[in-house]
Amino acid sequence: MVNIGNSWDDVLKEDFESESYLALRKFLAKEYATRTIYPDMHDIFNAFRATPYEDVKAVILGQDPYHGAGQAHGMCFSVKPGVPAPPSLVNIFKEIYDDVGVLNTSPNLEKWAKEGVLLLNTVLTVREGCPNSHKGMGWEALTDSVIKKLNSREKPIVFLLWGGNARSKKALITSPKHLVLECPHPSPLSAYAGFFGCKHFSKCNDFLVKNGITPIDWRT
Repeated sequence: MVNIGNSWDDVLKEDFESESYLALRKFLAKEYATRTIYPDMHDIFNAFRATPYEDVKAVILGQDPYHGAGQAHGMCFSVKPGVPAPPSLVNIFKEIYDDVGVLNTSPNLEKWAKEGVLLLNTVLTVREGCPNSHKGMGWEALTDSVIKKLNSREKPIVFLLWGGNARSKKALITSPKHLVLECPHPSPLSAYAGFFGCKHFSKCNDFLVKNGITPIDWRT
């Protein structure tokens, strides 16, 4: 069974024991045995390992993992050190620079995770070269539960919903304590439709400071 190694184990205990998740595990076991799946099975829950439940200040919600070799490692939009930044991340860095003046070069976002940013996708695995290939296979039930449990937290959180898959989760965020920021996906196909100029990074930090929470250092 899943062992994240921090507070998420208790928070998600019932989810990991549910029929839905057990069915997903069977599907994934077959997928990993017969196809090339990303990320590596040991990396699937890295976002949770890096950012415990009580430490979450902000959630960046993407679609599903990168589907190219050597890219995905269990944190949305992030790649391992030394791997070139994919186009969506290039656009994210462009918006950060335009918004808060931070010029990032490292495509590895683990520093954000340690700052309190949960780097979550709506679906946590994908077949090589096939975006959205694991959509509808059971991950959504788990990630819905993650968002509901964060929504129930007393301490305010900023939810950054990028793209249609992420924005579909907005209805789960019902507490007035939290801030929801939404815009198109940073992909080159949609970034110019409203991701550029969204100023989510400064808006996130303004909200955190207003609520007495240390802002995010957006440097990687």
